[in-house]
Amino acid sequence: MSAAEAVTRAHRQEWAIVVAALARRFGDLDVAEEAAAEAFAAAVERWPVDGVPPKPGAWLTTTATRKAIDRVRRESRRDAKQREAWMLHDDEPAAPAGVIDDDRLRLIFTCCHPALGPEVRVALTLRLVGGLTVAEIARAFLVRESAMGQRITRAKAKIKAARIPYRVPTAADLPARVSGVLAVLFLVFNEGYLATGPESPPVRQELTAEAIRLTRLLRTLLPGNGEVTGLLALMLLTEARRTARVSAGGELIALGEQDRGAWDPELIEEGHRLVVERLATGEPPGRYQLLAAINAVHTAAPDVRDTAWPQIVALYDQLARLDPSPIVALNRAVAVAELDGPHVALTAVDRLGDALAGYHAFHAARADLLRRLGRGADARAAYDRAIALAGNTAETAYLTRRRDQLR
Repeated sequence: MSAAEAVTRAHRQEWAIVVAALARRFGDLDVAEEAAAEAFAAAVERWPVDGVPPKPGAWLTTTATRKAIDRVRRESRRDAKQREAWMLHDDEPAAPAGVIDDDRLRLIFTCCHPALGPEVRVALTLRLVGGLTVAEIARAFLVRESAMGQRITRAKAKIKAARIPYRVPTAADLPARVSGVLAVLFLVFNEGYLATGPESPPVRQELTAEAIRLTRLLRTLLPGNGEVTGLLALMLLTEARRTARVSAGGELIALGEQDRGAWDPELIEEGHRLVVERLATGEPPGRYQLLAAINAVHTAAPDVRDTAWPQIVALYDQLARLDPSPIVALNRAVAVAELDGPHVALTAVDRLGDALAGYHAFHAARADLLRRLGRGADARAAYDRAIALAGNTAETAYLTRRRDQLR
């Protein structure tokens, strides 16, 4: 592995660990993020010359810590010596910071404080824990990069000004935080499962694995929370199909065309068990539990022709009552196409045009329905629009091939 490849790999695997460790130690997200960035910049310069260190994560954490101390020294003349001395000789164990000793989970709870707006919580966590660039996050939110950068900067300033503690909250604090944390974990997982950057690989397994790991930790913290269990089941049932989703040539493989023998049976078994566990409680399901149930129906079918589409549409109907968003309506319409035909589905999809004009999946779904109806020219135009908006390289390759097959 070259030094450049080692830096790229370390960034994917170690970014959140380094930022979280520095945030705990210095109690300042700006210091943590900028020192981590400087450490990775130093790795880009030094590793090709000095060689890749045997423990890249430890090297990065040590370098980032020194960078942070340098910054604090520059910015705080009055009490620099005392703070410096404390930081340089900080050999004491960290103060108790919650019931789960995981820096990254603590960082998520810090980012998801109720004092921050829901979208800001998600954006900040994607930046600090997911390691996504501001441009990648802006694409996920369909906003300009400059606007997203300002949101993240203001959020960090608010955390600092409000002295929001860096810890996993107590049990009494959790209800106000957990929905935001779940939203963040789901977005981190989705970014890994369908990476949006043109320079990114189509699947970022380090992100899906980290989202699953953190959700497992959260379930340990809240074993009776149905939505936590639902999200974990959803992630497992989605992750189970990961290796079958992209061809050797780097093209997305649609669900109906995947080799189901390549799906991970252990993840599917665990996901199904969690879905059944929630059904057995008799409690009304939430959004993530319904999405997990939909995925359980898909993964229970040995062949796409065996899929229980009426059950899937019924689950989407239930989901739409909880979450009447245009994206849920779009996904329901795609399922309706398998049950009632593409003409009925296209009518439903076209009603979403104003809300989803900038969303590539809307145009991709519409293109597929138009193709099935024999409207080649309209389908081609829809594929063109979907390709222009898609950020995932595997999806772009798939859509391009489908468009080029049209006559």
